[in-house]
Amino acid sequence: MIAQAGHEAATLGGGCFWCLEAVFKDLRGVVSVMSGYAGGHVDNPTYEAVCGKQTGHAEVVRVVFDPAELAYADLLRVFFTIHDPTTRDRQGADVGPQYRSVIFTHSPEQAATARAVVAEVEQAGLYDGKVVTELLDEAPFWPAEAEHHDYFARNPWSGYCRAVVAPKVVKFRKVFADRVKRPAA
Repeated sequence: MIAQAGHEAATLGGGCFWCLEAVFKDLRGVVSVMSGYAGGHVDNPTYEAVCGKQTGHAEVVRVVFDPAELAYADLLRVFFTIHDPTTRDRQGADVGPQYRSVIFTHSPEQAATARAVVAEVEQAGLYDGKVVTELLDEAPFWPAEAEHHDYFARNPWSGYCRAVVAPKVVKFRKVFADRVKRPAA
């Protein structure tokens, strides 16, 4: 997935990619979201291999957005609201390096913005612990298997979606009500 002219891409990992995808699909200014893997040493990894914790990959989403409508800093503020950036290799019951908090930056400007937003989050005291989110240069992105795309939309009543994904979507919609995409009229 490559950003079109006038659009930018962001690659973010913050736990299970189903959670991030569900939230970012609802964010105004986002053009597309794709679940996948980045940051490892294996080409074209599978979900099973990534979950086996031997590939070095994180579950991530590639978000294509319109910077005229959504600033990268605001995208990151949503990211830091919907996951816990203070737990290394873990989000709730999901444990392992594939669930780490990570931002793969696509430009020096994104890297500077990411550092500034991390500092902002730490200074605001939003979390008890220190932010452990990794800030890394862009890495190859490998799309996840088809069954992982639009997972929440296709499986809203599954146990995981009800217990883990849905509360994050609800939190996003509450905290960022002014940023939620409105249905087409």
